[in-house]
Amino acid sequence: MMNENQFSEEFDELKDLIQQFENMKAGRSHSFLDEDSFELIIDYYEDHEQFSNAILAAEYGIEHYPYSATMLLKKANLLIESKKYREALDLLDKAALLDARDINLYILQTDIFLALNQHEKAVKLLETQIGQFEGEDRTDLLLELADVYDDWEEFDQVFDCLYRVLEYDPANEEALHKICFWAEFTGRAEESIRLHTKIIDGDPYNELAWFNLATAYQGLKLFEKAIDAYQYAVAINEKFEYAYRNMADAYMRLRKYPEAIEVLQRHLEVAKPEDVIYEAIGHCFEKQKKYDQARYYFRKAYHLSPSDDRLYYRSGHTYMLEGNWQQAIKHLMTAIRLNAHSVEYNLAIAECYLRMEQYKEALIYLMEAIRLRPSSMRARISFIRGLFLAGFYDEAQTQVMVAMKEIGEKTVFRYYHVAILLALGKSKEALLELETALREAPQQVKKLIELQPSILQHSAVVDLIARYRRRK
Repeated sequence: MMNENQFSEEFDELKDLIQQFENMKAGRSHSFLDEDSFELIIDYYEDHEQFSNAILAAEYGIEHYPYSATMLLKKANLLIESKKYREALDLLDKAALLDARDINLYILQTDIFLALNQHEKAVKLLETQIGQFEGEDRTDLLLELADVYDDWEEFDQVFDCLYRVLEYDPANEEALHKICFWAEFTGRAEESIRLHTKIIDGDPYNELAWFNLATAYQGLKLFEKAIDAYQYAVAINEKFEYAYRNMADAYMRLRKYPEAIEVLQRHLEVAKPEDVIYEAIGHCFEKQKKYDQARYYFRKAYHLSPSDDRLYYRSGHTYMLEGNWQQAIKHLMTAIRLNAHSVEYNLAIAECYLRMEQYKEALIYLMEAIRLRPSSMRARISFIRGLFLAGFYDEAQTQVMVAMKEIGEKTVFRYYHVAILLALGKSKEALLELETALREAPQQVKKLIELQPSILQHSAVVDLIARYRRRK
């Protein structure tokens, strides 16, 4: 690592070089500037976005070193940044005559072809040159080719290029990082498994290969195999954050929530606390019906992200699961203050008020949910249910008709209409509607029973339901 004295010396040296170049520009006496000095001067001006000075320095460099391909490449790069592509190509042609073995020549040409939307030319150029190089240069050109295909949106070809990189250079970290995403994106998990199994056979301590193998298994929903591979990855690198995250997700998919919590706790030991990790732990406790512990972690999450409305909603939802409607409303109100446009939050608050038989308050939130999303079937159903429970049967019937017109003649609306008609004393019409609903979707009759359990005391209704059950 560079110490303070070394940095100071290098800075003073660079300042001197810039002054010498300024003297050269002004026609004053100056020290001799070698090729490396010109490179440093060009880089300085480019880093400080003084492109006219950078180009001028490159031109002086070319004038002093006319057989330097490096100077030509430096100027070509600056011309590309200035969108002077034709001039840059001419310079690159000259540079190719001086040094055709510098891969920067082909990378810059590729940049121009991409800027001109000439992907086929870029691919042809790189494919022609890749075989001429070995080692790191070949790898760099293959990675450049992958970027070309990415820009061209030929995504399977991106995966193929990264595959070629790793066949040639199995330890290449850039390719290992990238191919994980592209294997999932292109749906080529099986090929990824074969590739990374081969890499691991040659290098069993390659943590990224284990990780990629695990994600490929996870993509195929082979969660047990994925977990095994993640465990190898974290055994090699105990601070491998993403391996812990993905392993926890795999455990959750298997509904192994205690194991997921253990892995997430290990993540907290090796990495900076994050709201998503606390939320995931809370989710696991919620699934185990350990609601106090779930809320503890949801609180830790929203202390880190106090503006994340979802976290307050999740806390409120745990109170709903316990039937603690007042506490649920308290947290849901915080969520809705942060996000007033959430249909989900309005419906949740309405449900709490319905459970407490505070129908006026419930209907206010149900109407807001309808206003926010008139096409929401769930909001329509909840509103009709709220009106029915509140005893507003005529309005509930009107809203059934509105819902059928707006969304379609869904069978669930028919079942709700049956309950409403019975409540209005229209038994004959109710039985006709029930028969239609049973013909359409007999399995949905549970919606009717959930809305009005006492309906099972109505003998004609029970007989009709029984008749259709016998037909199944």
